[in-house]
Amino acid sequence: MKTLDIIVPVYNEEACLNQTMQRLFDLKEKFKGKLNVSYIFVNDGSKDNSAQILEEAAKKDKSVKVINFSRNFGHQAAITAGLDYSKADYSAIIDADLQDPPELIYDMYEKSLEGYDIVYGKRLKRKSETAFKKLSAWGFYRVLKSMCNIEIPTDTGDFRFITKDVREAFNKMREKHRFIRGMVPWTGFRSTPVYFNRSERAAGETKYPLSKMLKLAFDGIFSFSFKPVDFIFILSAVLFAASLVILGFGAAQEFEEEFLICFTICLIGSLNLLALGILGQYIGRIYDETRNRPLYIVKNSINL
Repeated sequence: MKTLDIIVPVYNEEACLNQTMQRLFDLKEKFKGKLNVSYIFVNDGSKDNSAQILEEAAKKDKSVKVINFSRNFGHQAAITAGLDYSKADYSAIIDADLQDPPELIYDMYEKSLEGYDIVYGKRLKRKSETAFKKLSAWGFYRVLKSMCNIEIPTDTGDFRFITKDVREAFNKMREKHRFIRGMVPWTGFRSTPVYFNRSERAAGETKYPLSKMLKLAFDGIFSFSFKPVDFIFILSAVLFAASLVILGFGAAQEFEEEFLICFTICLIGSLNLLALGILGQYIGRIYDETRNRPLYIVKNSINL
C-alpha cells in the first residue's frame, strides 16, 4: 500500500496542538485501505510546551514522528526539514493552527488521482483577518505574478499535497532564502487547486506578524524575479527625463540657482540609494549562499 506523510511545522502552538493532532488522527480513518498515513511534526524551537506534547504523542503512536530544531529557524526551514525526512509516496504540508482544514487533504489526494502531481489549497475567503492583511495579500500575489516568469498561484499558502517526484525535485533546491509556494510550482509538475474558505485560528496568536510577512514577500520577489533590477534602469531614465524638464522649466521661470542645485542633488541621491538598496538585496543573498550554512540544525528526533 502506498504511503502519505503529513508534515506539520510547529512553533509555540500548545494552545491548539492537541486539537490539531486529533483532527489529523481522525483523518487517518478516511485513508484506511488506501494509504498508510504518518505524521512528521517539526518543532521549530518552540518556547512553550509544544515539544512535550509532541513527545507524549510520539510515545503513544509510532506513526507520529517528531523533529526538534536546536532553535527557531523559521517556518520555511521547518517545512523543508519535513520534506527532507519524508520517504512516503505522497507528502502533504499543513500548518498547526487549523486555519487550513486537515480534512481537505483527502480531497487533495483524490484530485491527485486524476493525474496531478501538485494539489494546492486556494483560498476563497479569509475569516477573521483584517482588511489590511486581506488587501496586502491580494496585492502581493498579483504583483509577484506579474514579475515572475513562472506561474505562482494566487491566494495560496504552503498548504498542499505533492507526489514523491515533486518532493525529490524540491529537495535538490537548497537556497537559504526560501519561498516554498514559489519553489514547488517552479519544478514544473502538473498542478491544480482545491478551493476552500480559510478559518480563524483554533487558538493562540499568529506566527506571521507584519515583519515576517514582509520578509517572506521580499524572499518571493527577489528569489523569482530580476525585474527590480530592470526597474532601476527604467526609473533612472524616467527621472533623468523628468529632471531635464524641471530644470528647463526652472530656467525659463528664472528659479533660484540654489533651488535647482538642491533639487538635482536630492533627485540623484535618492535614485542612487534606491538602486543600492535593490542591488544590495541580491548581493546579500549571494553572500548568504556562499557561506554554505545548513538550512536548519536538528537537536533530536523521535520515531525517525
